[in-house]
Parts: sequence; structure tokens; C-alpha cells
Amino acid sequence: MRKIMAMSLLVTTMALYSGVKLAQAQDSTPKAEQAEKPLHAYRLDFSLNELDGDKKVNSRHYSIASDVPGERQEVKIGTRVPVATAYGAGPVSGGASALSNTQFQYLDVGTHIWCSLKEHGDELELQAGSEISNIDAGPVHETNGVLAPVVRQIKISGSTVVTPGKPIVIGSADDPTSKRQFQLEVTATKLR
Repeated sequence: MRKIMAMSLLVTTMALYSGVKLAQAQDSTPKAEQAEKPLHAYRLDFSLNELDGDKKVNSRHYSIASDVPGERQEVKIGTRVPVATAYGAGPVSGGASALSNTQFQYLDVGTHIWCSLKEHGDELELQAGSEISNIDAGPVHETNGVLAPVVRQIKISGSTVVTPGKPIVIGSADDPTSKRQFQLEVTATKLR
């Protein structure tokens, strides 16, 4: 009986040991593949250019570091502008004015640039976009006795293959209120 129990224990121990070794081998395979392909970090330098005909009249520069493939990166600069969306209907109890019943929604106005970078072999796939908005400095518009801001907006976005060190224009758009054109340009620089 002792021989049977000893043999059972030996067979069980060998089976468990083989299972552990097989699981370790399966776990190490993806790690070995990941170690072979290093992740590269890139700096993306964006230029938001304003052109009047062929002459560059303004250029704004923004940089984003990207070292996690496919993760969305962004830069956002601007102001939150309150816009009244609902108004009180007369005096409020306690002597407060009708403005205390006014509800506001906030608009983000300014510059917003976002991107996502992926490596495919020797190629870099870039998805990028920008949104530039501002409050119209012209005459204030009135709707039902309420002053409402007019927001001007230009959006440019696209997906392309980029070559490190070479600038590429993602897109351009004509300003509908002038003869100016806006361009979104990017240069990818490998950091390590």
C-alpha cells in the first residue's frame, strides 16, 4: 500500500511540475517578443501657420511627447466662456434679482491639438487634428433681448504616414471671413 501511495505522490508531483513549467514557458513567450521590439519615443512639433496669400503672417508652435503607441496625446490652451442658456422669470424670493436664476453653459474657446502615433515596421502612422476657435470681435448679436457671442471655428484633422525629421502638412483650411489660410504642420523627431 505504501508503494502505491508513494507512486501516486510521485506521479502527481511530476504532473504538477510539468504544468508549472508549461505555464512559465507560455508566459515568457510574449515577454520575449516584447523585449525584441523596443518602444521608441517621439516628439511631435506642431506648427499652426496663418498665411495671407503666399506670405506667412503668423505661426504658433506646440510640442507633444509620445512614447506610448496609439495613446491619444493633446495640448489645449484657451478660455471657458459662459453663455446664458436659461433665464429666471422675475424676482426671486428674498430680494435677489432674476439673474440669480440664470443658468450658464461654458464654451471652450482657444486652440486644441490632439494626436496618436503608431509604429508599423519602419513607418509611423499619425492621426492628428486641431480646433481653433475664438469669439467674433464684430458687433454683438442679440436673440430675444439676450446678448449671445458668435464663435468662429476652424477644424483640421487627418491621418498620414510621417517620416522622422521631415515636416508634413496635415491639412489646410481657408478662413471664411478673410483671404487668409490656416495650415497644420507636424514634424516627428525620434528621441531614443
